Amino acid sequence: MTQPQDQIDLSDRPPEKIGEGVDREIIMSNQRVPPGMLGWVLAVGCILYTAFHIGAMNVYPLETWVYRLSHVTGGLILGFLLYSATVFPETSDDSDGRSLPELALVGLALLGVGVAFVQIIWAVATGNLVAMGAPPDQMKYTFGWPLMVGTSLALVAGWLFPGRDRTRIAFADIVLAFAALTVGIYIIAHAGFLRNRAGVFPHVNDMYAAIAGIVLILELTRRLAGLALVVIVGVFIAYGFLGPWLPGFLNHRGYSPERFFARIYTDIGVLGPTTAVSSTYIILFITFAAFLQASRVGEYFINFAFAAAGGARGGPAKVAIFGSGLMGMINGTSAGNVVSTGSLTIPLMKKVGYKPQTAASVEAAASSGGQILPPIMGAGAFIMAEITGIQYREIVIAAIIPAVLYFLSVYFMVDKEALKKGMQGLPRSQLPKFRAMAKQAYLFIPILMLIGALYVGYSVIRAGTYSMVAAFAVSYIRVLVDGREDGIWNHLMGLMLCILALMPLVVGGQILLDGWGEGAVLQLVVSILISLVSVFGIVMTLRLNSPKSAGIAKAVEHFRMIPYALEIAAKMSLQLVAVCAAAGVIVGIIAITGIGVRLSGVLMAIAGQSQLLALFFAMCVAIILGMGMPTTAAYAVAASVIAPGLIRMGIEPLTAHFFIFYYAVMSAITPPVALAAYAGAAIAQSDPMKTSVEAFKIGLAAFVVPFMFFYSSSLLMQGEALEIAHVFVTASFGIYLLASAVQGWLFGVINWPLRVIVGAAALAMIAGGWTSDLIGLVVAGAVFLYQRMIAAKANMTGA
Repeated sequence: MTQPQDQIDLSDRPPEKIGEGVDREIIMSNQRVPPGMLGWVLAVGCILYTAFHIGAMNVYPLETWVYRLSHVTGGLILGFLLYSATVFPETSDDSDGRSLPELALVGLALLGVGVAFVQIIWAVATGNLVAMGAPPDQMKYTFGWPLMVGTSLALVAGWLFPGRDRTRIAFADIVLAFAALTVGIYIIAHAGFLRNRAGVFPHVNDMYAAIAGIVLILELTRRLAGLALVVIVGVFIAYGFLGPWLPGFLNHRGYSPERFFARIYTDIGVLGPTTAVSSTYIILFITFAAFLQASRVGEYFINFAFAAAGGARGGPAKVAIFGSGLMGMINGTSAGNVVSTGSLTIPLMKKVGYKPQTAASVEAAASSGGQILPPIMGAGAFIMAEITGIQYREIVIAAIIPAVLYFLSVYFMVDKEALKKGMQGLPRSQLPKFRAMAKQAYLFIPILMLIGALYVGYSVIRAGTYSMVAAFAVSYIRVLVDGREDGIWNHLMGLMLCILALMPLVVGGQILLDGWGEGAVLQLVVSILISLVSVFGIVMTLRLNSPKSAGIAKAVEHFRMIPYALEIAAKMSLQLVAVCAAAGVIVGIIAITGIGVRLSGVLMAIAGQSQLLALFFAMCVAIILGMGMPTTAAYAVAASVIAPGLIRMGIEPLTAHFFIFYYAVMSAITPPVALAAYAGAAIAQSDPMKTSVEAFKIGLAAFVVPFMFFYSSSLLMQGEALEIAHVFVTASFGIYLLASAVQGWLFGVINWPLRVIVGAAALAMIAGGWTSDLIGLVVAGAVFLYQRMIAAKANMTGA
């Protein structure tokens, strides 16, 4: 439901600000933007949600179930308050007020959820919980039934009466948020009991709470990621009950509804590995991306790319490869990144001569490739580490060469397209000066710090947190440089006052960590007094019209990026929170029914011990699952279903999971359902299907590279350094030949027979053996000599 932004007007923009606007917050087509006090309340809720995660990961760790349930519950509450059940119309108008049927439905829903909420609060307050061996009807009529009825009615009201005004929250969505809170409180309060009884003899209320929670997760997933994943989850849930009547490997013994749903809402399903990743690594790096966005570092990435490559032939396309790949690595969503950076790069690609569908497809291919670009890789690397147990550092190192080959391929594709059509780059007068951009290269420090911290052995969480701090610090250096006429000391004074104003937060965090020790009260009181004096000093100084007030004002403005970054981080993470929780339902069903193991056996039987055939089936399943689904969910599900079989056939776990992950990522540019290509087509005003086919062609290397590292593990940095270098160099040349064959240009235009020959030479080079490399080189050399001979004859004839 991401909507295209307005195309950025560059006509009156100075060259040094060509990338301005790429860091704008993307407003989804069903997202609310409430003004005034309501907007402030939602913003504070988002800030607290992100701060809770950062604090729990770094300062005050919580019990695992409590933390993950808080993560899912908070995400559901914010999701229903921020996103409507349907797309808002172009003109918002709720002037007709609320109809009687809507008020009746919402009133009944509120009554049901309210009764359940009061019941669980009373049970928690009095300690009268549904303990082990509790009577079957305990709280059944005061919690379970009212919760189910209320949630169902609120869903219906949300679908029938979604509201047409972005500035207001529909009553039904408030009730759904209330229901999410009720479910969260029940599961957290009964977590100790559920660990023991969920899979054996759960209470009926466990089932009702789990069903309500799963329904809420699926509804939020529908709002944020579309119907595809919801339908797939529905199919798996149906399989959980229909399995006893299905034939062959699909058959399983079946489960009662109580055991089935209660088990799914534990750490085998919803609270399992997918939510473990979304509640830690994903939200951490989304927050890191939010700090980069809030500090306009993404804008610098784009400006730097334009300064470096904007003047080359087909320059805007090469800028898209660099800038969109880098931004896609950080924000973890292909379609969203296309909307963000494509609003700038796609019009410029069209300007220098690329067809609309080609411009959109280049942006889609680059943005999708960002999710295979280390060290962040969207969110896939973290899920892979969680599922496989392989160290994150090892996964990131293994991803380097395949990512380089992919982006080399896209680069060669757009370069040869520019060669064929005689395209030029943008005039240097319209581009930022490279020397000026190079002076701000310190803005790359957060990314370099992240890579360095991971390499020297820091945990992922610690490295991500340090990188966030670095993003804030280096962006302040830019404030100092840009505002040096105000006086460096004035800026530093403002910085010091802002830090002192935040001192109670530091002291409070220390108390939370160490408890109320001796002198803690005095420290807190003193910190509050210092904070008040600092705030008073800031306010009084800002009233002056002097360089000192200007420096302090800029420092205060820079500190405001912290709450803004925390706010947009929460909004950016909600889709992945819902998607990972929904994927957890599928993973849980696969685990309790055993379908994953049996499907692996079938895969082995069909493949007949042929690893190549098994990999082909794995590729098809990963792509099909990824059509219309976010990458994280597609990979998590595919890895649960396919990876065990590949590993049982003798394929290394790292290779098997990388293979599945690559195709799950590339489903975003694979027709007929190519979400990233469709997003680019909306901006370029091109045909979506033609754009998806073009994106598939441009990203073709990604469909070849996984088979490359299956045949040669050296591409995953496994083995001797000399062999790794040999495979990388020859594979790079093979990628060059592949791009030449696809685009029909090697050392000049080549016809179809020669394109087929060059394509075969490319595959030979990609295979990685010395003999095949020699064959590829000989064929490429022969084609080169043939082209030179034809050119010489043409010159002689012309003479």
